[in-house]
Amino acid sequence: MVDLIPPEVRSRLRGLRLSSRRAAGQSGIGAHASRSRGSGLEFAQYRAYEPGDELRQIDWKLYARSDRFFVREAERESPLALWIVIDASASMAQSDAARPGWSRLDAAKALAACLAELALREGDRFGWIVLRDDGVRLALPGNGLRQRDRLLVELSPLTASGGFPAPDKLAPLWERIGARDLVVVLSDLFDDTCVALVERLAAARREVLAVQLLTTEERDFPFAGGHRFVDPETGVELLGDGPAMRADFVARFAAARAALAARLAAGGVAFATHFLDEAVDAPLRALFGAREASAR
Repeated sequence: MVDLIPPEVRSRLRGLRLSSRRAAGQSGIGAHASRSRGSGLEFAQYRAYEPGDELRQIDWKLYARSDRFFVREAERESPLALWIVIDASASMAQSDAARPGWSRLDAAKALAACLAELALREGDRFGWIVLRDDGVRLALPGNGLRQRDRLLVELSPLTASGGFPAPDKLAPLWERIGARDLVVVLSDLFDDTCVALVERLAAARREVLAVQLLTTEERDFPFAGGHRFVDPETGVELLGDGPAMRADFVARFAAARAALAARLAAGGVAFATHFLDEAVDAPLRALFGAREASAR
């Protein structure tokens, strides 16, 4: 199974934790009431010992057999359920010429794996939803290593194609996502149906965070000479001179991003942008790191 999380990113994830503003408001302490681990609860799994773990949690019999320290984790259900929503429409297949093997969807897969690791580490339940016009694929929130591995298995063959689902195909989201669940949407947010979905989820008392995935070419517009631009979902083509178009495109694209950020902020949606040449955990640090700082 391919590890979607680079080692340096995995290391930085240790400094983050999922947080829900609504859960924090209900409990009054911390970011959210995650699973409790310790004695007297149902055994869940072993994991490697980490500095700060209580010595009483070490399985000494397993240490005698393996000469390695392992901690027994037990758990009870947390009020936080995380939903990872992945846009798999055709525009998500776009990559940069400088890194043709790394698309928006690849970045979304890596971000989904990072979110699963954060939930797994804290014992929170997590599920996922893949959106494409040929249907909605949904996995109910669960916990543990099997849930993480199931996510990785489903992500591996996932490709981007077609358009974004029509509103009438999104009914499973309203039937499954709870009123106080945490939803993280990974998309380029180019389709207004997707943006409207984000707004509607937030208006229905779901806590929604959105990560907009963009190519570096959209940020820098580095095209020289004549170029053919193709919409991956509609096939519409535009021929133009790169240098002549650059200033106007950069200005209009920046204005569109600012308008989107204002629209989401008005709906109470936390928002971050991720460009494909940035560290994959950057938007998570922007979203959850800010919450950690404000909670201190």
